[in-house]
Amino acid sequence: MKSNCANLYYLSAIACQLAECLTENELEILSAELNALGYMIESLLAHQNVCKDD
Repeated sequence: MKSNCANLYYLSAIACQLAECLTENELEILSAELNALGYMIESLLAHQNVCKDD
């Protein structure tokens, strides 16, 4: 089983750096946009998998 601990470390470091550089409002907007991006990618992957099976 592959560990994703390194990914978590990098994401944590990025989050800390962004928190130091951006305002609270900017962080809130970035967070919402990144969540939306994640959902869009998840939707695209699901559609690709369905189309691949047909």
